[in-house]
Amino acid sequence: MKKIYFIMALACMMMVSCGSKEGDGKTDGHEYVDLGLPSGLKWATCNVGAKSSEKYGDYFAWGETETKETYDDASCLNYGNSMPDFSGNVEYDAATAHWGETWRTPKAIEWKELLDECTWEWTTQKEVNGYKVTGPNGRNIFLPATGGRIGIGLYGDGDSAYYWSSTQSGGYDGDSYAYYLGFGANIKEMLLHFFCVGCSIRPVTDVVE
Repeated sequence: MKKIYFIMALACMMMVSCGSKEGDGKTDGHEYVDLGLPSGLKWATCNVGAKSSEKYGDYFAWGETETKETYDDASCLNYGNSMPDFSGNVEYDAATAHWGETWRTPKAIEWKELLDECTWEWTTQKEVNGYKVTGPNGRNIFLPATGGRIGIGLYGDGDSAYYWSSTQSGGYDGDSYAYYLGFGANIKEMLLHFFCVGCSIRPVTDVVE
């Protein structure tokens, strides 16, 4: 009888484990999904600071690795700092700093690949609005509408999102602006934002399976 209970318990544990798995693999303890992109890049299943794909996670000013109470000019650490791209630099990249050296913040061109190569569907997942992003191979990730942090407030959550890239603008006043993915129910595009705004980070990895 004890053996039967043990087998049943083990089966239940296996079903729970399989059901909770969102990704195709793990590196440095975090799951990724292979969307079948031309670059071979893998995308994380959740944001930095989140435990699941529907959770918002933490917000970071551009090129900063820690959260803070206020997101404004006075607290901006990289204002005027000429840094074309910090992807994978542990001093500036929150993904690398918090998740390990195999993870980094996506570059603007990598967000562009995700926009161009995938199907984007505005949806609600576990009562959270966002985009289901399906790759060429049919695998998908979920990007929640996390909003953004300005000053001490959180704005636009549930309706819009701001996801940093690691790429500085390089154009007008380029030392203060960087590219981010902005989206709402009817729009998704790469835009520029001032460094001080608190945005989400969805890490990527170049790990080879």
